[in-house]
Amino acid sequence: MKFETITIKDIAKALGLSTSTVSRALRGGYEISEETKKIVLDYAKKINYKPNPIALSLKERRSHSIGVVVCEIANSFFSQAINGIESIAYGAGYHVIITQSNESYEREIINVQHLASRSVDGLLISLSAGSSDISYLKELHAKGLPIVFFDRVSSEIQTHKVIANNIKGAHEATEYLINLGHKRIAHFTNAAHLSITKERLEGYKGALQKHGLPFEEKHVKYSEYGGMRKEEVDQLVKELLDLPERPDAIFIAQDRLSTGFLKSVKRADPDYARNITIAGFTNSNVVDLFSPSITAVRQPAFEIGQAATQLLIQLIESKYPVTEFETKVLDTELIVK
Repeated sequence: MKFETITIKDIAKALGLSTSTVSRALRGGYEISEETKKIVLDYAKKINYKPNPIALSLKERRSHSIGVVVCEIANSFFSQAINGIESIAYGAGYHVIITQSNESYEREIINVQHLASRSVDGLLISLSAGSSDISYLKELHAKGLPIVFFDRVSSEIQTHKVIANNIKGAHEATEYLINLGHKRIAHFTNAAHLSITKERLEGYKGALQKHGLPFEEKHVKYSEYGGMRKEEVDQLVKELLDLPERPDAIFIAQDRLSTGFLKSVKRADPDYARNITIAGFTNSNVVDLFSPSITAVRQPAFEIGQAATQLLIQLIESKYPVTEFETKVLDTELIVK
């Protein structure tokens, strides 16, 4: 059975009015008498008439929708950021279409192209671990699609960006481990080309240098798939465990990597897992249940989502070309366990 929507033509036929009169009355046109407006609006309410969003978007050349691309909706950081996005978008009259790349570059391109084909008014995106070439985004941006990056950003497109203070968060987490007396601190992190990877590595290195500890490349393990593949995490853990002198602490750069590392190291060496000290970026609400416990670097995910959406809506609704852009940096918080 085909779903039939009620149209302006149906209202006009029922009331014996022209479609243009009904359309003007629904829009509150000044040229329509108050009596006619009341008749039309009362009838529209009675039959639960809803404007056709597709027809409106064709007429206004706007869809009143925002596309969102994240690596994983189930990730605590991104789920909280999406809550922030929606809190601003719906209040401003925009629908939100959410997609996830699952750290796949190919999936990311498909999602973005699909959103563009649906004529979203703008795009919020956090790049996938596999995303090293953003020429497809450059093309869309050059054609006029407003884009705002958040969390995982790129310097190749001049636009607004919203990030956490990754350098500070990483520095504080690493320094916390150093102050506990640890000397061999490993770093478990994302794909090397990502902005968050570079910034968190910089914070990690800075803390080591501040306290006179050497930086050793062998202690840094990059997950090209962002912890999405168990076999990759297992191999990285094996490489750490096979070192002549094992790390006595580890700083982990991301939610999924934290849980993946814990599962893998417990399988490989339960005794070692019980004794290693861990600090890392995580917005998980159940971090207190982790064993061993994790000293958490929390990002203001909700606020990041809000700020990115506000900036995107400003781009969408600006009457003039925007030529000045900002990178908003929001502070992290170290929660000691």
